[in-house]
Amino acid sequence: MNIGLYGYGQGARRRWLIVDCGVIFGDPALTPGIDLILPDIRFARSQRNSIEALVLTHAHEDHYGAVLDLWPELKCPVYATPFAAAMLEAKRASERDAPKVEVREIPQGGRFTAGPFEVEFVPVAHSIPESNALAIRTPAGLVVHTGDWKIDQTPVIGLPTDEARMRELGDEGVSAVIGDSTNALREGASASEMDVAASLAELIRTAPGRVAVTTFASNVGRLRAVADAALAADRQVVLIGRAMRRAADVGRMLGYFDGVPDFLEPAAYGYLPRDKVVALMTGSQGEPRAALARVAQGDHPEVTLSKGDRVIFSSRAIPGNEKAIGRIVNGLIAGGAEVITDRTHFVHVSGHPRREEIAMLYGWLKPKLVVPVHGEELHMFEHAEFAKSVQTPAVARVGDGQMIRVAGGPPEIVDEVVTGRMLKDGKVLVYATESTIGERRKLAFAGVVSVALAIDELGDVAGDPEVRFTGLPPRDDEGEPMAEVIRDTVLDCLDGLPRPKRRDANAVQSAIERAVRGELNMVWGKKPVCHVTVLSV
Repeated sequence: MNIGLYGYGQGARRRWLIVDCGVIFGDPALTPGIDLILPDIRFARSQRNSIEALVLTHAHEDHYGAVLDLWPELKCPVYATPFAAAMLEAKRASERDAPKVEVREIPQGGRFTAGPFEVEFVPVAHSIPESNALAIRTPAGLVVHTGDWKIDQTPVIGLPTDEARMRELGDEGVSAVIGDSTNALREGASASEMDVAASLAELIRTAPGRVAVTTFASNVGRLRAVADAALAADRQVVLIGRAMRRAADVGRMLGYFDGVPDFLEPAAYGYLPRDKVVALMTGSQGEPRAALARVAQGDHPEVTLSKGDRVIFSSRAIPGNEKAIGRIVNGLIAGGAEVITDRTHFVHVSGHPRREEIAMLYGWLKPKLVVPVHGEELHMFEHAEFAKSVQTPAVARVGDGQMIRVAGGPPEIVDEVVTGRMLKDGKVLVYATESTIGERRKLAFAGVVSVALAIDELGDVAGDPEVRFTGLPPRDDEGEPMAEVIRDTVLDCLDGLPRPKRRDANAVQSAIERAVRGELNMVWGKKPVCHVTVLSV
């Protein structure tokens, strides 16, 4: 979720700078009904009067996706490049009742001062325009926060990683690098976006029928590469998917598609000859509501793919998305389309640095301390070990909520604050520690039974109990209707209760709940959630 706080000063005089404020996406198995997971910012909220600014390194969801939801709790100035600012505004315009966040735009290479912090945007290559490392200066020293980066001297659009400026920072003296760990397990160096562009151009040129390309919508350089390839092959580009349209509109507004014909709307797709169209679609990570998933299922209102058509996944599966992507691939193949992925063709490169690139950066910056961040535990552990192997003077691991001194003294954990996760449940934010999701998982596993009955003052049942259930099989293991099994269990339970207890609604509720769950466990093998309502009449 990429949110970090940098503090300068002692005690009550300490001032804070927030770097990034992102989201991750929910897992249907672990967090059913949750689309987005946000950081728990209770500590930052408690310090809101001491926060000087929130600065965004770039406009990927895991770095800026929580701003609209959490900024109202902070109300601090926000600094970003023009592209990130425009993406945030486009995102706000697409969400009902989203707050208006005033963003102060800083160009790449620019600087701003917020309290004791002077922050410089240092251009780095990545898979989205205008990505930056941050050179954060205070009287205690200079810290470089890398953000997401790689070394690519030939990006399709935007600036390459600024080696000259990095070397100058190294000569100035870098107290610490807070560094991207995503690809720290991989040897060598990442390939260039320009190499991928050449491969995509050949695949589009040689396609016999329609071409569909799916990639991360925010990868404007990849969109530009596809658009250039389509133009060279005398094809027109149709944009399919709201996220794709939003990123493309922002990119065109800022000049990243100069010289490229306007993209067409989905309604034009069916009217173009099969060998004259390239469809850019959302859905590269198997998102069930994205355009490509609907096409694979055959229920998209305007787009179909069939035998002779070519689908290019210009992406790599994010861990955990493999099954969802596999379902889409299987659906496309079943419909006759040819599917091309990075398994067999050079259609994607990562936006994160491999080991050779990390070593080069540390050679330029000559940091006294490296703190690995941004990755899973394995990635950060391997990043730390690699940093030691290239003679970094000090390497420190830091966990969520831990406060580490990075300048002005030895690198050690000096405090720990409350941290965690917030879940966006529809329009409501709830703490991950609340019972909501645990209860929802129980419902998904074994369903719910509702029993309602009325008991008169003598302890007799007034009328038949009303039984309803959701998520249970219709019959038990012997073929008896489940509703009858539950109703008989309720009546048997009541018969077994002494008459005085039957006049105690709470006792009846508890007894029936235990009896129903126990009986269903015997005949079905699962214990559903059971709600019992008793009315005294």
